[in-house]
Amino acid sequence: MSALGWGSRSTLPPASVLKYYLYKTTEAVEFYRPIMYLFFLAQGLDFTQIAVLEAIYNVTTLVGEIPTGYVGDRVGRRNSLLVGTALISVTLLGIGLSNSFLALAVLYACWSTGYNFRSGSEDAWLYDTLTDDLSEDEFAHVRGRGESVSLAVGAGAAVVGGYLGSIDLTYPWFVAAAVTALGVVVLLTIDEPDTYEQADTADLSFSRTAAIVRQTLAQRNIRSFVLYYYVVYAAVTYLVFVFLQPVFESVVLDYGVSETQVRSLLGWFYAAYSLFGAGLSYYTGAIRERVGLRAWFLWLPFVVGGALVGMYFVPVLALPTFLLVRGLSDVTRSFASQYVNDRTETVGRATVLSAMAMVSGLAVVPFQLGSGVVSDAVSPLFALAVAGVVLVASSLAIRLWETPVERAQQHSDAVEG
Repeated sequence: MSALGWGSRSTLPPASVLKYYLYKTTEAVEFYRPIMYLFFLAQGLDFTQIAVLEAIYNVTTLVGEIPTGYVGDRVGRRNSLLVGTALISVTLLGIGLSNSFLALAVLYACWSTGYNFRSGSEDAWLYDTLTDDLSEDEFAHVRGRGESVSLAVGAGAAVVGGYLGSIDLTYPWFVAAAVTALGVVVLLTIDEPDTYEQADTADLSFSRTAAIVRQTLAQRNIRSFVLYYYVVYAAVTYLVFVFLQPVFESVVLDYGVSETQVRSLLGWFYAAYSLFGAGLSYYTGAIRERVGLRAWFLWLPFVVGGALVGMYFVPVLALPTFLLVRGLSDVTRSFASQYVNDRTETVGRATVLSAMAMVSGLAVVPFQLGSGVVSDAVSPLFALAVAGVVLVASSLAIRLWETPVERAQQHSDAVEG
């Protein structure tokens, strides 16, 4: 438990944490989420081309994560966040103005680069900021609350985005660009954590950073955890977000909803989807205390995989399954970041976290391309069912090879030793 009063929920958190929550509100991307793939389809793209766009995004992630993570370690996490946030804002504006596959392909590469600059640096900044106050054990709790704030704001944004999209599919992109730009203003008010400032980063070479990443990945229960979560689970659940809109559309149309109502209904569904995720994220710390990281990760792939297979046979189950995957997504990401952060030193932390995102980005590429082809040949529901089978089978194989999540006591003993 934290050494601070706010860690026990009795007082307000420090100003740095409150600014973190404020920054998270500007990450509310739900304006365009309800109409994102409908927008692409309206531009004449098919599912395979959409899958190619997603693959471009993840290949760019693969190429850029470690270099941008190194930037975060070398020149400061806040500076990295500033660059990434500004780039994302400009890219969202560009997507709203684009009308061709080639333009979208270039913009997707820029979009990914923006998130590269933010991915490792955001969690590294938060973990080190909490370390300043001897409260790094609160990371999952604070990160979960931050995601909860972002999702709660996103719920309203999803409703607005759905209605804006019913007027013009470009409007949600423009509004999202403006809200994201406010994040730059917030970032200008925060400082680098003392833990980072006091670390020996002046002589941090790229080769030394790469060595830190290799040493981290070589740890027992880190290598298998990377395969278990960052490769298999993250790749499969990413597909849920890609195919949510066409699956939702086909399900509600089968139940008599008119095509003119689909976009606004998507907005409301994304609002419910975000609020459910916000509710679970708010209690991330409590879930960790009651369930534990180990039990959470050991059972989660089988629950999600079974749900993906089940909704192929009973399509209406797709709606609660999407809510389930959304709700579990941010809690699981917070737990994964906590698990890796606890086993990583301050120097190189942003690069290590970026490397995790890089591995995930690489793994999802074949899933995306394969699912795009399967969706065009059969259906998105069938592609998700196949992904569910892969998730269950792969998770079981990894667990038979090596337990991906060590017990808390084992980690504590290793640290003391």
